Amino acid sequence: MLAVAFLRAINLASHNRVAMSDLCAMLTDLKLSGARALLASGNLVFEAGSAAPQALERKLEQEAERRLGLTTEFFVRTAKEWSAALAANPFPKEAKQDPARLLVFALKDAPGKSEAQALDEAITGPEVARVAGRQAYIVYPDGVGRSRLSLALIERKLATRATGRNWNTALKLGVLLSG
Repeated sequence: MLAVAFLRAINLASHNRVAMSDLCAMLTDLKLSGARALLASGNLVFEAGSAAPQALERKLEQEAERRLGLTTEFFVRTAKEWSAALAANPFPKEAKQDPARLLVFALKDAPGKSEAQALDEAITGPEVARVAGRQAYIVYPDGVGRSRLSLALIERKLATRATGRNWNTALKLGVLLSG
């Protein structure tokens, strides 16, 4: 089965620097074939076999630290899961008008209703958020850089770890996963 892995917080300034070619080589060594990277920000598409996504996350995190000295989190979705996440986008108008200001966040765990409500209540600006399963969709009308809705706040309110990609990148990954 095809899968995508999102790496959290790599290649940001001097933090967690790693070559995407090294990550692809690691996946190949782990018998995860056809590894391809999209951008240098930690997006990998590969053939995952029959491994469960959450078990694969733990394995990739351990191997990246052991082999590359890279301490980060992996968020894995099958092609079917990612396709469903793209189809579930609650903000189609915003996705079409300004896809760079719509982010989809891969979450480690699916938050409950109370956590999703806590996130909504924490928003003090023009941002709008929706949580669906192990994804969160957030529109940043004024841009992410100006927002007070930080990744740390999102993770604290949803009580889970997360990494985000803008809608343009999310769609490009969907194309790669569709073959």
